[in-house]
Amino acid sequence: MQFEVWAPQADRVTLHCDGATRALERNPERAGWWTGQSPAQDGTRYGFALDDGPVLPDPCSRHQPDGPDGPSAVVDQERYAWRAEWAGRPLPGAVLYELHVGTYTREGTLDAAAERLGHLVELGVTHVELMPLCPFPGRHGWGYEGVSLWAVHEPYGGPEALKRFVDRAHELGLGVVLDVVHNHLGPSGNHLPAFGPYFTETHHTPWGAAVNLDAPGSDEVRAYLVGSALAWLRDYRIDGLRLDAVHALRDTRAYPFLEELSAAVDGLCSELGRPLFLIAESDVNDPRLITPRAEHGLGLHAQWNDDFHHALHTALTGESQGYYADFARAPFVALAKTLSGGFFHDGTYSGFRGRHHGRPLDRATVAGHRLLGYSQTHDQIGNRAQGDRLSQSLSPGLLACAAALTLTAPFTPMLFMGEEWAAGTPWQFFTDHTDPELAQAVRQGRRREFAAHGWAEEDVPDPQDPATRERSCLDWSEPEREPHARVLAWYRRLVALRREEADLTDPDLADTKVAYDEQARWLAFRRGDVRVAVNLGKEPAAIPLGAGEVRVLAAWDPVEAPGADGLLLVPGESCVVLTQG
Repeated sequence: MQFEVWAPQADRVTLHCDGATRALERNPERAGWWTGQSPAQDGTRYGFALDDGPVLPDPCSRHQPDGPDGPSAVVDQERYAWRAEWAGRPLPGAVLYELHVGTYTREGTLDAAAERLGHLVELGVTHVELMPLCPFPGRHGWGYEGVSLWAVHEPYGGPEALKRFVDRAHELGLGVVLDVVHNHLGPSGNHLPAFGPYFTETHHTPWGAAVNLDAPGSDEVRAYLVGSALAWLRDYRIDGLRLDAVHALRDTRAYPFLEELSAAVDGLCSELGRPLFLIAESDVNDPRLITPRAEHGLGLHAQWNDDFHHALHTALTGESQGYYADFARAPFVALAKTLSGGFFHDGTYSGFRGRHHGRPLDRATVAGHRLLGYSQTHDQIGNRAQGDRLSQSLSPGLLACAAALTLTAPFTPMLFMGEEWAAGTPWQFFTDHTDPELAQAVRQGRRREFAAHGWAEEDVPDPQDPATRERSCLDWSEPEREPHARVLAWYRRLVALRREEADLTDPDLADTKVAYDEQARWLAFRRGDVRVAVNLGKEPAAIPLGAGEVRVLAAWDPVEAPGADGLLLVPGESCVVLTQG
């Protein structure tokens, strides 16, 4: 078997493979690369020693059976016999479901999660979005501290388990999206700096030195990241990737990394003959991110839209801390603007940032499905002091309103696991760092962060306490009892409406017409023949729908179609979806 590794600064590279050692030779055709052959098969352990250093795992390791610091293992990607015939499932018309493998079930494995996929089929979602799966030290964590960008965390089941999960999802008609992190690695178990300039002091990020996308050596680093992305899509038959915090990718080159990645993914899409897509997380509100490359954009296919979340959250809760302050001044104004224009900050002044922020979307050319809309995500729940969901502070009626707005808005909707039944379990920040000093630093840092906002230390869960993860696991007995069962039935009905009513998947952002009353706390919008009305106030609201006969498609509480005056009477903390004719 051929082994190779990029180590441009090394004078000697030794392959340690299955108990034997072999000196690698420089590749005369690829500067900085070392290559050599050794007998190996699926499961064979190996690693590389640079000069007189220790044996390290392969930067491109496909399997770390003993964790990030252990030897790598060979993976024969042809060994798995795929069962599902899969033509792919595109992003337009999709409903995504964000899932964390370690807490979706108490077992916390890919195989256990696969056994619960039938629930998602009944819910009606089209794609499951897996939070990061790359190996990290310890057993339990969010996954954003991964260090082997081509491998699957062993406690989740390793590479074979991911293939079984994807295969089962495809058998059930579900696409699979994977969250990948290119903006940082670590903080522990990261051996890439020993091999080459994977990081650069030219730029700094919240995690330290930036991933090297534009300094000397960056050609190989970019190829490493692109290769990893394509491997998930090709070898594991993943349908799309969610790119974490792309605003933290520091890149000054004329050909941006994200454009290079989107071109590579589109090329693989043509090669495989099935749809593939990239979804970015970004807070810069720059339309170029999701503008096609032919139109001088970066060519990503969609991005998370935090503006919609923030507007909806402030309208529901009245919270005004941090970045919510910009939206809390007039939350219904903000919500109406995002529903019809995508971004709230589109060049407007942001008091939270102390400057103007964002740029307008061209509603005539940007399809609504290119923005993801959501009322809850792992970030927006888990980064709260106690990881509390909306269900822990809002009435079932307000949760129903949040669902109605999310699932009928002109965006690609995304749900966070458990929200569809108003899960009573929190989703807290938890870690399992094996380095005692790092564990203590994370524990203290978390408590200091929230102490600045008035939280007592004992009220902030200890990330290292196993009970924090245990509290965050879904309780699968909840959907069978009230009020959870009623909320779940409502979500199922709303998702079904997206299939039944073509207007709800119309990509035209400009076609969304919104009316609202900030004081009375109601909002209504129209998409084609479909009308949606939500009343976030406690008192009934008379909402003017105008002339024309309408019929009710779905209602949280019983309502009657409006009379000759065109007024729809919506009970307090309730919502209704109607259609004309």
